[in-house]
Amino acid sequence: MSDFKTSKNIKDKAKAAAAKQAAYGDDINIGNYEVAGDKLPYKEDPTQLDQKTKAKMLEAGIILDDPSQRSGTYIQMDSTPVHFTAKQEGVEIMPVSQALDKYDWVGDYFWKAQAVDADKYTANVELSDNDGYFIRSLKGQKTVYPVQACLFLKKPKAVQNVHNIIIAEEDSELHIITGCATSNSNEPGLHLGVSEFFIKKNAKVTFTMIHSWNPSIAVRPRTTTVIEDGGLFLSNYLLMKPVSNLQMNPAAYCVGENATVRFNSILVAAKDTNLDIGSRVFLNSPKSRTEIISRAITTGGKIVARGYIEGNAPDVKGHLECRGLILEEKGIIHAIPELKGSLAGIDLSHEAAVGKIAEEEVEYLMSRGLTRDQATAAIVRGFLRVDVEGLPPLLNAEFQKAVEASEKEVM
Repeated sequence: MSDFKTSKNIKDKAKAAAAKQAAYGDDINIGNYEVAGDKLPYKEDPTQLDQKTKAKMLEAGIILDDPSQRSGTYIQMDSTPVHFTAKQEGVEIMPVSQALDKYDWVGDYFWKAQAVDADKYTANVELSDNDGYFIRSLKGQKTVYPVQACLFLKKPKAVQNVHNIIIAEEDSELHIITGCATSNSNEPGLHLGVSEFFIKKNAKVTFTMIHSWNPSIAVRPRTTTVIEDGGLFLSNYLLMKPVSNLQMNPAAYCVGENATVRFNSILVAAKDTNLDIGSRVFLNSPKSRTEIISRAITTGGKIVARGYIEGNAPDVKGHLECRGLILEEKGIIHAIPELKGSLAGIDLSHEAAVGKIAEEEVEYLMSRGLTRDQATAAIVRGFLRVDVEGLPPLLNAEFQKAVEASEKEVM
């Protein structure tokens, strides 16, 4: 697919980036993984997938047996789109390979937000066989229920290359749940996912991503969003299951006046889990706004929690908040909040706190009749409950349900 979707100039940039793999100082060697190139059969009815696969997908928020509260579904296993369907008028869901065949203009969106030579991972997605989802809400259309998309790593010791394009046309509203999971409990694998979001004038997108990998998987998402006048991008990220190594630092560019971005993240790092996660927002137009909120817990793993806000236009406002909780002595949380202002009249702020559960809080709850374990669990539960402003009621209920389902593993 990549041979006809991009120009020679983009190909050359990708090749140059791939040739400099060692320069990026990353410990993931893509060459250690096989290409997940085997084509899998299309499923007209995704409920016919085997129970184990559906159970794994359900852990990542993907509901197949009762899709009545979904505007559509996209499922990709390894490099093959095995099911895609849209159930609401005004919403398009299909593989990007099919979208390129259907619309001449789709190719213009590839690598428009995300740089193809950002690192060796973006380069590998371009230079390898890949597919991904194309989700589009047409002008003025508003989704009643969320679209669900599942990226599933089925083949052991394989690399999955994904390139997604999401477009919310003017005055439209789109809600997406993306669940990422693997069929293998302990086998290694590598997921490389590029996602480019384009939010047009007065459009709204809520994007909730739930990761449910295994302790041997390495993950490298690369996401960039462009928001025009009056547009809103609300991103929610949930990772509460063990993963070997995950690195992501999505960027959002407010290029239109009154554009708004919110990032909410809930992170849990189990023993031997290494997370380097952040969000970057560039307030490049007047009166644009952003809020970045993260909650991080370590039960023995390492978390680098990044946040970056840059104000480059008059009357912009941004706030960054990172809170970390260390439940095991060997756990590490490194919070790195950054603010950059380039002119007067901007309002940027941040707060960060990392520590352990306060003993006085535990003792207070114990005085109310709870055991120490029950008191600790109650405090952790409260810490993880983030009030996500602007999330539709159905989506908020599902997000909180996913948090609740994972709380036992945290404890």
